[in-house]
Amino acid sequence: MARQHIDHDDIVAFAEQRVNLPKEIAAEYRAQARGLREKLESYLYEHPDFSLKKMLLSGSLAKGTALRSLNDIDVACYISGAEAPSDIKALLEYLAARLRKAYPNFKPEQVQPQTYSVTVSFRGTGLDVDVVPILYDGDPQWYGDLVSQDDGSLLRTNIPYHLEFARKRKKANDVHFAQLVRLIKFWARLMKQERQGFRFKSFMIEMIVAHLADTGLDLSDYPEALQHFFTYVATSDLRKRIVFADYYDPNTVGQLAAPVQVIDPVNKLNNVSRLYTREHADMIVDAAIDAGDAIDAALAAPTKQETVRYWQKVFGTTFQG
Repeated sequence: MARQHIDHDDIVAFAEQRVNLPKEIAAEYRAQARGLREKLESYLYEHPDFSLKKMLLSGSLAKGTALRSLNDIDVACYISGAEAPSDIKALLEYLAARLRKAYPNFKPEQVQPQTYSVTVSFRGTGLDVDVVPILYDGDPQWYGDLVSQDDGSLLRTNIPYHLEFARKRKKANDVHFAQLVRLIKFWARLMKQERQGFRFKSFMIEMIVAHLADTGLDLSDYPEALQHFFTYVATSDLRKRIVFADYYDPNTVGQLAAPVQVIDPVNKLNNVSRLYTREHADMIVDAAIDAGDAIDAALAAPTKQETVRYWQKVFGTTFQG
């Protein structure tokens, strides 16, 4: 690959300036979530029969893949007890009532049920914490039933295992796993703004990058790694099943009718892309082909101006090289 004008270091600089959540802000957000968790844990120590059993930072902030545009964070809240309702709306009201009880200094409007979570608003920082309930039945490995953000259904999940899955890939690939995920999430966010009906959720992006890393892709050269990602999406037509062996035997995953099959690494029964139609997949493939073509053209462009113009087709006009 020719690198006369834009190289790996230029992509790193762009990521630091435009893509990544600054470290000091990430630390502040983590501290906010940690304070929330510690306050709950203190309350649980004094009230061992309380139905909220455990809170864990989850999502992109916990995995180190958050974008600069992050304005809320996810916390998983394990709820145990026969009195916990199974109806989603009632469960969220139940969770909100108990969070208000655990945090009596909060005003009622600072703890509000949403569609699939309860939002806790911090007035000092303006940060919102989305508390997602997980019905917990005492499993020693912390498996429980999550309220899906996709459609409100209950899905078996394991937050500690999800975080461990990400940590394993980060350890094997230094900073590059999380950085490549952030760059592709940034691209997908831009595509969502530019292409009506485009959808490509972050968890699917993480799983594809993990699959490529597990099968030997060197993530340390960002132009090449990005090109490999887009080439994989284009050549697989997003119809090739992705499944992992960390917590179950991939051969035990049954036949599925869904056109896109990205299997949850902690639950073989959960196809995280089950709501993606052929049309959704084709839109992702088309966008990936365009991005791959733009990178090819950028790497062969004779001038800096033309090179930047092609990279802007991937990362938008804020990319200046």
